[in-house]
Amino acid sequence: MFDIATLSPERPVLIAGPTASGKTALALEIAARQGGRIVNADALQVYDGWRVLTARPSPGEEAAAPHALFGHVPFDADYSVGHWLRDLAPLLSAGPRPIITGGTGLYFAALTEGLAEIPPTPPGVRAEADAMAPARMLATLDRDDPVTATRIDRQNPMRIQRAWEVLRATGRPLSAWQAATPAPALPLPDTQPILLAADRDWLADRIARRFDLMLAHGALDEARALEPVWHRARGAAKAIGGPELIAVIRGEMPLDTAREAAIIASRQYAKRQRTWFRARMAHWPAIALP
Repeated sequence: MFDIATLSPERPVLIAGPTASGKTALALEIAARQGGRIVNADALQVYDGWRVLTARPSPGEEAAAPHALFGHVPFDADYSVGHWLRDLAPLLSAGPRPIITGGTGLYFAALTEGLAEIPPTPPGVRAEADAMAPARMLATLDRDDPVTATRIDRQNPMRIQRAWEVLRATGRPLSAWQAATPAPALPLPDTQPILLAADRDWLADRIARRFDLMLAHGALDEARALEPVWHRARGAAKAIGGPELIAVIRGEMPLDTAREAAIIASRQYAKRQRTWFRARMAHWPAIALP
């Protein structure tokens, strides 16, 4: 059993884990016992609009400890790991000890390993990628960036598209950009990392029960409020369950069907997260759940 007393109250804490694994509860407990500011490392919890559906801390939880980088990005804005690192930088150098928690493995990798300064993707290249099948993009990567092609999660269309866009926009493989990565903002040895390693069946049950709680606590009302501006949604449109609940509001899908689709999508997302953690964060101290 993990003992919070083993943590230094001075050094930053990193808490990673799949969706619904209890990261927020652990961060709040650490903050209550040792102090600190809870900093978001989840790529969807940065957006305003979706508080309930993305499982952002509740107003009561936010009142219990200082929080940062939750819901601070407009619903219709793009937001990248580079944006997150820039927003995080002043929080590392001033204020309470950071307790950085989330499920986006790429954020933790960029923070502790460094991030290549890749130019932004031009809109024309983004539109070209949006219209292209992942299999076709993978074929290009296999030919022109085999290093990235061998280490990328080939089941993750977002990662595939990102690598293809970099190659197409810059003429330089993503692996070459990554090889020139600068020093990390917060090297892993300077932190206290914790990985929540959740049992698959235990997590699947929690995901289903949590989505039902989201519905009970107003996720459908969030969708109703966002539906008029849904056509402007960018990164926030990737919130799991978001498109399904919007479809319910528009009368295009029964709620039961939307619920089942969202739970399945959440479980698939958790599987991708666990795959990332095993591949990239196996050296992190792990807490087995339950």
